[in-house]
Amino acid sequence: MAAGSISALYAGLAGLMLLFLSWRVTRFRRIDKVGIGDGGNKQLALAIRVQANFVEYAFPILLLILVLELNGFSAKKIHALGMALIAARLLHALGLSQSGGYSFGRFWGTLLTWTVLGLAALLAISAFFGFRI
Repeated sequence: MAAGSISALYAGLAGLMLLFLSWRVTRFRRIDKVGIGDGGNKQLALAIRVQANFVEYAFPILLLILVLELNGFSAKKIHALGMALIAARLLHALGLSQSGGYSFGRFWGTLLTWTVLGLAALLAISAFFGFRI
């Protein structure tokens, strides 16, 4: 496979997730005729937050995954990080969409996201020093 092909899969999946989350925001905006901000609508505010949180984490982690792939890390490691990222962001989006407070999905989605972020960051740093952990 060509460089970037595994990370392309997870970037594509994340792109589809973002498309869905963006559609949800647009749907709420159209229903309530809100052009900017949330118009005081708590459902819209939560949908905006879910979408923004997804972007804040998914794309920096995808960049790290691409860096690891381009630095020769194994396909198994790249897939493991990619699958964990998608699962984490799904859990988080579902959990946060249901409640702005504690939820199973929000807690475990956040924990898994941070785990993937930390591992990917450490692996990227190890690549700089020539290690393949």
